[in-house]
Amino acid sequence: MRIISRCNNKNACVATIGSFDGVHEGHRFVISQVISRARQKGLDSLVVTFPNHPLQVLRPDFRPLMLTLAEEKEELLIQTGIDKVAMIEFTQELASMTAYDFMKSVLHDELNVRVLIIGYDNHFGHDGKSFNDYVAYGQQLGIEVVLCDALDTCPRPSSTAVRNALISGDVDTANILLGYRFFIKGYITTGFQNGRKIGFPTANVIADSCKLIPKNGVYMVHTSYGLGMLNIGCRPTFDNGDTPSIEVHIFDFDDNLYDKPIKIDFIHRLRDERHFDSLDALRQQLLEDEAFCRQSAKKG
Repeated sequence: MRIISRCNNKNACVATIGSFDGVHEGHRFVISQVISRARQKGLDSLVVTFPNHPLQVLRPDFRPLMLTLAEEKEELLIQTGIDKVAMIEFTQELASMTAYDFMKSVLHDELNVRVLIIGYDNHFGHDGKSFNDYVAYGQQLGIEVVLCDALDTCPRPSSTAVRNALISGDVDTANILLGYRFFIKGYITTGFQNGRKIGFPTANVIADSCKLIPKNGVYMVHTSYGLGMLNIGCRPTFDNGDTPSIEVHIFDFDDNLYDKPIKIDFIHRLRDERHFDSLDALRQQLLEDEAFCRQSAKKG
């Protein structure tokens, strides 16, 4: 079993386990309880998670659309203040483990977990055991198993809720559920260069194929290089075909960005992508979009 982690010691710890895709507000609530319990007991705090999606192993034809890629997830987890992150590669071996075997060989023997805090809807082990089973196994192994307090908020944060919001283009709701702005990372490559024809040069962004991309449309964004607006779609006014692209126009910026990395935070969805009867009409709409973005940025 391959553990890719920040676990540079085997100090006894308080831990929680889960996929943590998105590291949203619900995840952060669980992690805050882990950190609090660890401090009370004088132990390290630990998150146990996976760099790959379990369904990629269980269903080889499954193509995940992840809120966070492995490195992004680890970075967000570290930002919570957790002491250690254990990234366990999800394999057929891991998938075939019973809950007891996982608790003994991984949590107890490998990671020295003394307290395990479990979220209200969290389960592990291929044998479908319940929370009471985990408690019983923990008593045998010397692991105290605790059910996490419920987070009483509406809407309740979940990876599914965030994913659904982004798929519908509602980045405002997604950002509330996440507790931070949803982002994509990628690199910049040569695009169609249509924007230069109307005074709005754009950078063509290539993102990881496993990263969820919000619904087609025009968005207010903040990038590694400043404020801007981004289009996801097929550029219907230019009749460039049906291949979707991600193109960002960065305000007050004119340097060459080809082959450079970029991080894009989504702030607000401005409108649907649509066909314009002329380039002048498109340019006028882009001027209005830019004015709205700049004014919104001033308001904070």
